[in-house]
Amino acid sequence: METISQQTVKDLYRIVLYGPESTGKTSLAQGLAAHFKTQWVPEFARTYLQEKWEREQAVCALADLPHIVRGQIRWENERLLSAEKWLFCDTNALVTQVWSQTHFEGYCAPEIKKAVQDYHYDFYLLTQPDLPWVRDDLRDRPAAREEMFESFKYQLDKHNLPYALVGGKHTSRLQNAITALKKWEKSLI
Repeated sequence: METISQQTVKDLYRIVLYGPESTGKTSLAQGLAAHFKTQWVPEFARTYLQEKWEREQAVCALADLPHIVRGQIRWENERLLSAEKWLFCDTNALVTQVWSQTHFEGYCAPEIKKAVQDYHYDFYLLTQPDLPWVRDDLRDRPAAREEMFESFKYQLDKHNLPYALVGGKHTSRLQNAITALKKWEKSLI
């Protein structure tokens, strides 16, 4: 069985776009990378699960989750080689852990829990569910967005991870994220 690879070390800020489905994480990651002139890491799960859906008409299974974490970390390690100062990650292992626990009766594979413990990220942008739900082949539970948001927030608080809430529509959402990052960066000085 393939194991989760080591997190590549590079002196930069690793920022996670974190939150429930259909809250603008991908758009924010792209916009932030463009603004800060750096790289962003797409969500591996989206590509992997869309291919699975098209091939089998099957949704995410528990057995898919460790593979998703391995793929996400691999993509992250590849992108950070050309990143400058910032790397924007459209999800991470903690997102997969929350998703696993909310979709599989509290269960999360030990391999995923270990990745959550072992991998370091500098700051999280917790996206609020204040955008309209966009339906697609993969997204589920539109009525549970607030509940999912609370599950995501709970994990950040439980692990004492630094984060800012990000809300607003379109360009104001991006500007709110930029402002939060600049405020956080300034607090480090």
